[in-house]
This record gives sequence, structure tokens and C-alpha cells, in this order.
Amino acid sequence: MTRIDGRKENELRPIKMTTGFVDFAEGSVLIECGRTKVLCCASVEDRAPCHVPEGTGWVTAEYSMLPRANRERSRRDVSKLKLSPRSAEIQRLIGRSLRAAVDLAALGERTITIDCDVIQGDGGTRTASVTGGFVALAIACRKLVEAGVIEKNPIKNYVAAVSAGIVEDVPLLDLCYEEDSSAMVDLNCVMNDRGELIEIQGTGEGRGFTVEEQRTLVDLCQGGIRQLIEKQKEVLGG
Repeated sequence: MTRIDGRKENELRPIKMTTGFVDFAEGSVLIECGRTKVLCCASVEDRAPCHVPEGTGWVTAEYSMLPRANRERSRRDVSKLKLSPRSAEIQRLIGRSLRAAVDLAALGERTITIDCDVIQGDGGTRTASVTGGFVALAIACRKLVEAGVIEKNPIKNYVAAVSAGIVEDVPLLDLCYEEDSSAMVDLNCVMNDRGELIEIQGTGEGRGFTVEEQRTLVDLCQGGIRQLIEKQKEVLGG
């Protein structure tokens, strides 16, 4: 099939990461995946949540979409101090994914919060938030080491995420909105630079899918994530 933007079946959308996009955050990056744009900011607090074991830290995330991030205006996520179910689910995914990259004991008793705000959504906002969120997190951790706040960098692994799906019975990598909205199967995948899976979210939208189809989609994601991690390393200086 011919994709709407002319990409090959296993081709990512153009990726751009602009670090230092916000002056005051300990780490920030604007990540652009095609027409999807997400601002990721990392903030450090010198305290850890009460549920965390003594001597260890925590990494968490918040996610929201601006009212005109999509084709039509949506209501702000927070209404009467309650997140929309979608945003709550996505920010838990982002938090889990980024915690997998960090040695929480080496972080010490502090919290790093990654705020992911979607400026423009054209599919893949949650995966872009994970990929960009990691860059913001890594910058914040590097600054903690440079300032002598912690002895060693707590980052254990690079982490990135991407989507894949089956559209008109064809497996495709990195779905844009038009592809995602018509996909028979939709899958989001988070992996680290060791090729290990951190999380898979797969859903049969128009039909069920086989184990073999899932493997095909995960293989597509693995190839895309390798490229995203190389981009992260380039942006972070290795």
C-alpha cells in the first residue's frame, strides 16, 4: 500500500529533538515526530514520595494535551482536579517506562517529574512523550552529577518508544493520525538500548491479531527504536 506521507512500511517519520527549549526546567526537550510535537520538561525536587523505600528516589510523569493540539478543540484534561482516563493511563505508562531507565538508589531521596505537554497531536503522542521524556530526564540527571548533588549518573539504559499497526492488512511502523484512526491493530512498544522490552500495549481495533502478527509489529518497533535511541545519543552527546 502507499502511505499517506509516502514513507516505506518500516520507516519512521522525521524526528527532531530540540533541547533547552525551556530555560527554567532542569531538563527540557521539544520532540517532533512528523507533525506530532510534545514539550517534555524534567523538574527535580529534593524529596521522595512516602511510599518509596528510604534512601531511594522516584521518577514520575504527567501528560496532557493542549486544547488545540488536535484537529478540533478539546477540553483541558483537568476538570475539577480529575484527569481524563486517557491522560491518566498515558502518564502512568510514561512514568513506568522512564523509571525502568533509572537506578533509583543512585538518584537518592529526590523526585524527578517529567511533564509532557502535547502541543500538536498527529498520532504517537504517548510514544513521543516516552522518547522525549527520556532525553529531558537524562539532561536533568547529568546536571545533578555536574553540580555534585549525586556521585554518579543514575541513568542505567536509554529508553524509547514507538507505535506500529496493521492498516488494510499491512504492518506499518510509526502511525500518523490517519493511519492510526483506521488501523485494524494498534500496538505501542517501549524498549531499552539492550533490546529488552519494557512494555507492550496491543489492541485489536477492527479484528483480532495473531501471535505471528504481534511479533511482526514488535520487530518493526525494535528497528524504529534503535533509530530513536541513536537520535537520543546524538542529541545528548553520546
